[in-house]
Amino acid sequence: QVQLVESGGGLVQAGESLRLSCAASGTIFFINAMGWYRQAPGKQRELVAAITSGGSTNYVDSVKGRFTISRDNAKNTVYLQMNSLNPEDTAVYYCNANVYTIGGLNHYWGQGTQVTVSS
Repeated sequence: QVQLVESGGGLVQAGESLRLSCAASGTIFFINAMGWYRQAPGKQRELVAAITSGGSTNYVDSVKGRFTISRDNAKNTVYLQMNSLNPEDTAVYYCNANVYTIGGLNHYWGQGTQVTVSS
């Protein structure tokens, strides 16, 4: 079984920064793409940023230039550095990973971490 554990959420003021972390644990052969999604109240979950095992990244337009996704393959950990936060970034942020285990390829989700940005 694979677990994704997120940390780093919290309450900040507009213009401030936060760094989210997500560590994968379990019997892992290989982690392919990892990503961060978010879901605000009353809205659908959206992809915020993703990174491949080779380091290629993509971002939703609303966070380009403000957020940076990175990963440490040795630690099976993905990060999301969020700068210049604004109230529209308020949401529960979820980590996602495509993981190869003995059972094959599966998608895993973290439990979510709340990010609240006050104006």
